[in-house]
Amino acid sequence: MPLKRHLCLAACLPMALLLVLASPAAAETAPRQVEDLFNTVAEQAEALSQHPYDAGTGALPEALRDLDYDTYRQIRFRPEAALWGDEGLFSVQLFHTGFLFQSPVHLHTVEDGEVTSLAFDPVRFRYDDAAADLPLQDLSGAGHAGFRLHFPLNRAEYHDEFAVFLGASYFRLVGRDQGYGLSARGLAIDTALPRGEEFPAFREFWLVKPALDANRMTVLALLDSPSLAGAYRFDIVPGRDIQMEVTARLFARRDVERLGVAPLTSMFAHGDTTARAVDDHRPAVHDSDGLLVHTGRGEWIWRPLTNPRSLRVSSLLDSDPRGFGLAQRERNFDRYLDLEARYERRPSQWVQPLSPWGAGRVQLVEIPAPDETHDNIVAYWVSDAPLRAGENRELHYLTHTFGTELTQPMPARVIRTRQGWGGVPGDLNPPPRSRRHFMVDFAGGELQGLAADQPVEAKLSTNRGEIHHLQARALPDGRGWRASFRLDPDGRQPSDLRLQLSLRGEPISETWNHVWHPDEQR
Repeated sequence: MPLKRHLCLAACLPMALLLVLASPAAAETAPRQVEDLFNTVAEQAEALSQHPYDAGTGALPEALRDLDYDTYRQIRFRPEAALWGDEGLFSVQLFHTGFLFQSPVHLHTVEDGEVTSLAFDPVRFRYDDAAADLPLQDLSGAGHAGFRLHFPLNRAEYHDEFAVFLGASYFRLVGRDQGYGLSARGLAIDTALPRGEEFPAFREFWLVKPALDANRMTVLALLDSPSLAGAYRFDIVPGRDIQMEVTARLFARRDVERLGVAPLTSMFAHGDTTARAVDDHRPAVHDSDGLLVHTGRGEWIWRPLTNPRSLRVSSLLDSDPRGFGLAQRERNFDRYLDLEARYERRPSQWVQPLSPWGAGRVQLVEIPAPDETHDNIVAYWVSDAPLRAGENRELHYLTHTFGTELTQPMPARVIRTRQGWGGVPGDLNPPPRSRRHFMVDFAGGELQGLAADQPVEAKLSTNRGEIHHLQARALPDGRGWRASFRLDPDGRQPSDLRLQLSLRGEPISETWNHVWHPDEQR
């Protein structure tokens, strides 16, 4: 089943960890002390992994257990109660428990090297309308569901929200002039396996107070799950794009069948790859439109996303990948026509390993979804080296938001994928309805300003089916080039297609990789 958008939770086990470090004379916690605290959290995670998993038995106050969505929305944090609101560039606001957020997380602040537990205080919240009676009831033990970080991203006098940690191990980043879309996670375990997915959860956080003029902030977290426990360090730099360096130390309780590293979760309801009519006034509805992979060999691969009829799991084999991410390349409002959702502002997000990941695969999971209220796209890295009970593993990577393109040099990119019946109107002897006509448009890179008479060639391969009418032609007004072809599938078997443009024998575009499933045709 698709994941309900950004609300997939695991039970949280409250754990107390009282750590008091020597306070330095400086006004901020020194890097060495942060590292010492991270080591202590890692020791706690290792000790936790050596005991049976305990999902926790603590219950919320009765008044919060059965809140519906509308009532929960009426509980709002008071901005004037933000942590450090008048003490520097960063501030922190808190989320209330209730509705789907039934398991409190333990929050601590770290100031001048001293760790202080952050107690729940209803005074920090407004309880409006349907929630107005809640403060009159016993809310002791309510706790916090998560938190969000603020920084003056757009205007110097206003602290914009740029990161949210809320629900299981989910976190979301949004840069300057962007709107929330896809989510990241600490880990994905056993995604799309028959026995069901396991959702690790952050149980505890340490918020390290930055110096007054600092432009980065550190958050530490303790993660727990039936299969493993872990310690996380997030070093976050807000800006036009949000940069987050992630260090994780994992300790396995039991064998992990599928460990999804640096998972990204998004939504694709319909768009260019949709092979059927959609009863929707909007031409496209998605947070991301493709998976981008930079392989260890230096190849750039673009896989357009789909909303399939049945669960699809595909893998791109690689060794020591240079990066992968989910991208929202189409940034034109006219492509979506949605004044509320503003899908053209949704961020893309990239994952870049900072240490070798070895052999494995980038795995893409596409889940059938009836509408945009479900996250139905998941991408992550899976190593060929299994994680066994009693073993540990350290992860180190950078993840950041971006817009249409990454800042690093790239070849010509795919800007559009279209397909339809491969017949010609009026043909007295038409081909079967199974024949598909694909058109893939490229732009940028070496194609920028390239004259239409240049010998650009399209190179295409497939594992099944017959290809014909392959050609490459310039688009009007110098807007790029189009590769087109027709495919006769091999019965009901899927065709794994790989397409690339070259000029005088040299590749000049990323590789378009798409799997056509004949059963997608309606």
